[in-house]
Amino acid sequence: MSNRSRYRWFVFAVFFAFMLLHQSDKLLIGPLTTPIMETFNIDEAKMGAVFTGALLVSAFLYPVWGYLYDRYARAKLLALASAIWGSTTWLSAVAPSYSSFLVSRASTGIDDSSYPGLYSLLADYFGPAVRGKVYGLLQLSQPIGYMLGLVVATLLSGLIGWRAIFYLTGTLGLLLALVIYFGVREAPRGRSEPELADLEQIGIYRFDKKVALGLFKKRSLLLLFAQGFVGVFPWNVITYWFFRYLETERYYSQDEVLMTMVPAVMILAAGYFVGGMIGDFFFKRTSRGRVLVAMVAVLVGAILLAFTMNVPVQNQTLFMVMLIITALFIPFASPNVISTVYDITLPEVRSTALAIQYFIENAGAALAPLLAGLIAVRSSLHQAILIICVSAWVVCSLLFAVTAYLVPHDIQTLRRQLRERAQEERAAQAKSVAAS
Repeated sequence: MSNRSRYRWFVFAVFFAFMLLHQSDKLLIGPLTTPIMETFNIDEAKMGAVFTGALLVSAFLYPVWGYLYDRYARAKLLALASAIWGSTTWLSAVAPSYSSFLVSRASTGIDDSSYPGLYSLLADYFGPAVRGKVYGLLQLSQPIGYMLGLVVATLLSGLIGWRAIFYLTGTLGLLLALVIYFGVREAPRGRSEPELADLEQIGIYRFDKKVALGLFKKRSLLLLFAQGFVGVFPWNVITYWFFRYLETERYYSQDEVLMTMVPAVMILAAGYFVGGMIGDFFFKRTSRGRVLVAMVAVLVGAILLAFTMNVPVQNQTLFMVMLIITALFIPFASPNVISTVYDITLPEVRSTALAIQYFIENAGAALAPLLAGLIAVRSSLHQAILIICVSAWVVCSLLFAVTAYLVPHDIQTLRRQLRERAQEERAAQAKSVAAS
């Protein structure tokens, strides 16, 4: 294995650790919801506002991070994001009142919008033929981080309290910032594209306003933006309310929650990689492959969740089995959406494109925890989870279907642009050689 190949896997490992620990810190608030509510003596609506605050801050900062990543060194900005993660988590831990906790928890959303640069940098280390698998493997870190947070919260919250747990995860963020700053190197934008792979040197491409505005002329990308608006509603509802649902409406003890969620989260983690791998498989056979995989997966997920939520409370075994089966399918779309965004955008605006995708996703879905909390106050968490998740996934499947019809044209356009860029680079290098 060449040094370059080994190093790209080192970069992958660092980013996997970043996402694993960051997701664990971000999602800890789910299993810690009940003790936090008891500390500040608040109801579901006020706790929903805490969730929504961080999501809104994250959503509105996505375009800022996207621009910065396409304009400056992505590795150094990721180190900054890790440092912000550690600092804001510490602020949450020391908050003395509900109002200060609401503000400090909202500030944790600053670094939550830092992922576009991470995916963009990895796209310059791994080519399009394997990106689905690479992104799927990377996204294993999210549910594993969720499970790690669940285990830590379950085992330690009663011993050291939720504040001490936040001190621990915040410290890890600060340490990881140093690892990224000193260990991860920037890669030339477009380095891994097949059309540019044989070039000894690649020109420096940075954010271009004209190219960025051109993103809104790509019909398939606009449809991905549209599905993203509703596509994250289910994730935010499940992430922030499912633990409370198990505790208060299915009457699970902490041990029963752990025994149910750990296998479900493990299968969900595998679903990212399996979904990315299947997407790569079909993408090699048709340019519509990734999007078709996403379309089928979200529709199957909606059907399975409806059956799962209606399993009788007394039948815990059947509920766990159905939850595990559902968990396999619901993450299939994620690595395929990211890969498709990069299949149709130029390297110098990929962070911006994914940032817009995430901005639209989170701007819409930021209201999901609050909406679920309001429904729960008037009805139940069962109804809130079922109504929001199933309706969102059905809409997403329809939008993916239209995207699959349109995406081949935008993929062909990008490949043509890269071929033209490669020809210009070769001509410039030949002219430089001749002049010397």
